[in-house]
Amino acid sequence: MNVELRPRMRAVSPSSWGPPEVLREIEVDRPSPQPGEVLIRVKAIGVNPTDWKSRATGGRRLWKNPPILGFDVSGVVEEVAEGSVLFQPGDEIFGMPHFPQQAGAYAEYVAGPARQFARKPARLDHIQAAALPLAGLTAWQALVDAAGLLAGERVLIHAAAGGVGHLAVQIAKARGAYVIGTARRSKHEFVRSLGADEVLDYTEAHSVESLSKVDVVIDLIGAETGQRSVGLIRPGGTLVSLIPRRHGPTAAAAAAAGVRYTLVVVEPDAEGLKALARLVDSGELRPHVSAVLPLSDARGAHELGETGRTTGKIVLTP
Repeated sequence: MNVELRPRMRAVSPSSWGPPEVLREIEVDRPSPQPGEVLIRVKAIGVNPTDWKSRATGGRRLWKNPPILGFDVSGVVEEVAEGSVLFQPGDEIFGMPHFPQQAGAYAEYVAGPARQFARKPARLDHIQAAALPLAGLTAWQALVDAAGLLAGERVLIHAAAGGVGHLAVQIAKARGAYVIGTARRSKHEFVRSLGADEVLDYTEAHSVESLSKVDVVIDLIGAETGQRSVGLIRPGGTLVSLIPRRHGPTAAAAAAAGVRYTLVVVEPDAEGLKALARLVDSGELRPHVSAVLPLSDARGAHELGETGRTTGKIVLTP
């Protein structure tokens, strides 16, 4: 009896949950796309805080065997399964499939639902495109879907130099808002270069607390920062938290102050990806990549990310 062997591929998997040293390169079967899915030959992989947090603790434990980290991918369609009509082999696409289930992006190939991808913006290479899906959709869903940010409104974006923050600044500016960002002083010029109207040092509480009232706050830090932010928002304004703790003291403080509080957990969203691609193609949005490392050095990427000092995004290449 002949047994057909499936093609193999390289991937990165944690041997256990723990420090960056647990990451190791393995060889596994290449995924087979199911009906409605596409198989992508990965060209670049975006690294996100959820990757190193999951590696450290196991995260939500929604893993396959073996667990393969990562969600953000940009690459080329290798195979189209039955029932999928959006793409053809050779198309360049990007996305963050399956989130928060395992996507297995730290690999040479990824399979995922075709309708969770979009065509790669022509103005971006694969490295830049891989930096966009999870962080860009988080920013878009926070500003547009949750806050409904309008032209002329004042928005405060915390951690404005980070992966989500630097994209949120550009999206808010493209929507005609007055944008205020917080960042370490060493990153102020970078945040201004993104289009921010004001930049404040979040390590200096007095400079933030003296701010005139805003309509929207995007909180990427949480804890005391979120609670202090409530007092900066006009009654009827919105605090969007990206820190998963819906019923904490920040929510209670917001309710007492007449501020709408909402929590955003990013979702795969092809329409959102298309909106981001349109902003890229119009010159209003560009992801900043601070470091590119080989997939074999995923450990180094995690070590770099966990310093909390990176600007923009880190990307891996297979």
